[in-house]
Amino acid sequence: MALIETARDGLIGTIVLDHAAKRNALSSELIGEICAALAMFRVENLRAVVIRARPGVKVWSAGFNIAELPEGHRDPLGWDDPVRHLVREIARFPMPVIAMVEGGVWGGACEVVLACDIIVIAPTASFAITPAKLSVPYNISGMLTFLNAAPACTVREMAFTAKPVDAARAFDLGMVNHLVPIEELESVTYGIARDIVANAPLAVSVMKEQLRILEAAHPVSPEGFERLQGLRRVVYDSRDYQEGLRAFKEKRKPRFEGM
Repeated sequence: MALIETARDGLIGTIVLDHAAKRNALSSELIGEICAALAMFRVENLRAVVIRARPGVKVWSAGFNIAELPEGHRDPLGWDDPVRHLVREIARFPMPVIAMVEGGVWGGACEVVLACDIIVIAPTASFAITPAKLSVPYNISGMLTFLNAAPACTVREMAFTAKPVDAARAFDLGMVNHLVPIEELESVTYGIARDIVANAPLAVSVMKEQLRILEAAHPVSPEGFERLQGLRRVVYDSRDYQEGLRAFKEKRKPRFEGM
C-alpha cells in the first residue's frame, strides 16, 4: 500500500503524506517513498516541490516511528536513521522544497518541516520536539536544524518541556514564513511555488546550495564533537531509555529515574 501520493502541475511537484492510520508517522517505508519521489522529481527537473498532508488532518505527522527505535546500546538517532536520510534529501534537493502544514507536527517531523526551504502553515498547526518524553537523546545535526529555525531559548524550552508551540507563536518567532487562514493555505503555498518556477532555475538552485552550506557553518572542535556524542551515549545506554520504549509500547506513562 502506498503511503504517499504524488502529483505534478507543470514544473511543481507535490508529495502528500497519506498514512492516516498511523498519523503519518515517519516509518522507514514512508520515508523511503518520499525520498523516491524526490529522486523522481529531480530527474524530471521540477523547479519546486510541496510536501503536505491530506486536507483537514489534525496531525500532519506524528514524527519518527517509535516502533523502529533500537532497544538499547545503539544510537537510536544516528547518522543512518531514516529521518536523517529524509532531512538530507530535502536539503540537497536542487530546488526549493515548501512545507504546507496544518495540524500537529511532532518529534522528527518537526525537524523535517523546519528543514524545508519555505514553510506555510494554517492556524491549526503546532510544533513539538518530543524525544524527552521517551528518554531519547536528539542527534546533533537535528539540534542544528532547530537552532537554525528558532532562537536558542525557544529550542531549549521546546526540547526540555516537549510542549507544542502553536501557529501564532511559531510565526512570531520566525520559525515559519507564512501563517494564513486555512482556506488560503493552498493558494498561498502554490502561489509561492509558481513565483519560484517563474525565476531562473540555475540561480535559484545555486542560492539554495549556498544557503545550505552557510547554515551548516557552525565550527565545533573535535573535542567538542566527541563530548556531544558522549553525552548522547549516556542517555541511550540508560535504564530510562529502556523504560521510555517499554512505556510507549505498553501505552502507559513512563517512570523515569534519571539512571
